[in-house]
Amino acid sequence: MDENSKMEKSVIRGLFQQGLMGIEIDTKYGGTGASFFPSVLVIEELAKVDASVALVCDIQNTVINRLIGKYGTEEQKAIYLPKLATEQMGSFCLSEPGAGSDSFALKTKADKKGNYYVINGSKMWISNAKDAGLFMVMANVDLTLGYKGITCFLVDRDTEGLHIGKPENKMGIRASSTCPLTFENVKVPEANILGQIGHGHKYATGGLNESRIGIAAQMLGLAQGCFDYTIPYIKEREQCGKTIFDFQGLQHQVAHMATQLEAARLLTYNAARLLEAGRPFIKESSMAKYYASEIVGRITGKCIEWMGGVGYTKNYPVEKYFRDAKIGTIHEGTSDIQLNTIAKRIDSEY
Repeated sequence: MDENSKMEKSVIRGLFQQGLMGIEIDTKYGGTGASFFPSVLVIEELAKVDASVALVCDIQNTVINRLIGKYGTEEQKAIYLPKLATEQMGSFCLSEPGAGSDSFALKTKADKKGNYYVINGSKMWISNAKDAGLFMVMANVDLTLGYKGITCFLVDRDTEGLHIGKPENKMGIRASSTCPLTFENVKVPEANILGQIGHGHKYATGGLNESRIGIAAQMLGLAQGCFDYTIPYIKEREQCGKTIFDFQGLQHQVAHMATQLEAARLLTYNAARLLEAGRPFIKESSMAKYYASEIVGRITGKCIEWMGGVGYTKNYPVEKYFRDAKIGTIHEGTSDIQLNTIAKRIDSEY
């Protein structure tokens, strides 16, 4: 999948068949009926093998399903949740060419025409766009209101005027599609507004605060998977009459990385625990995402070094882990954005 930049249909079917795409969706809609913490555990486990697959599961569970579950009308839930639990992938559409970290500078417009809204504009860096059947689109109903005009629309894939561009040729997480979108007079019924008009910025912020725990889990699993693959190799590979692992200098490096890995796990689990308990979690969510995203680069880099020349080749998976890891410091809020959030929360606490 990495080589071809394509998610295999059989993998997507497997996620649905195992109930992993509707973990928190109520059983009456065909979901698993579990809670947020199991979603985090699933994302972590999937990322041990492939971070792209973990990302598909992450976006579906921590963003799309949760937002519809929280803010959707009973009619919207009845229409979309059964499909999201069993067959339909969702995609979250926020970023634009001029709205990255400054996400609320978005220019995509939604003009009211009777019982419909007509959306015009473009989006960039939209994950899962190639395979998604439902797009959760942030558009502004009144640009003069700034971010207070941002509204969330549920747009079906086959809606006329919605154009999905060519997937980006990325360094990592290549099997997860990332595409630009163009909206040309896309007609969306007023009934497809998610939540309240002008509250899209609140939903996006809240959703990202929660989904960052999922990204932390993705990075945590990725680091653990790479570590688990590498340690057996260095315990078998011999140089100078003993295994590489027997050299104390390397043992100290392994111990250092293992400690950072466990610290990332505890930060991630704690943020998920706080969210489930209904306690403040935003600072802890950013801490988990920041730390896990930073240490995964160090751990995967060290794993390549420990394996030597073979670690640098595509015959072994550690180089893929290394490439996949870099996105952690970029998507769903860069490391600098996480530090800003952490600092603001500390400021408000004292």
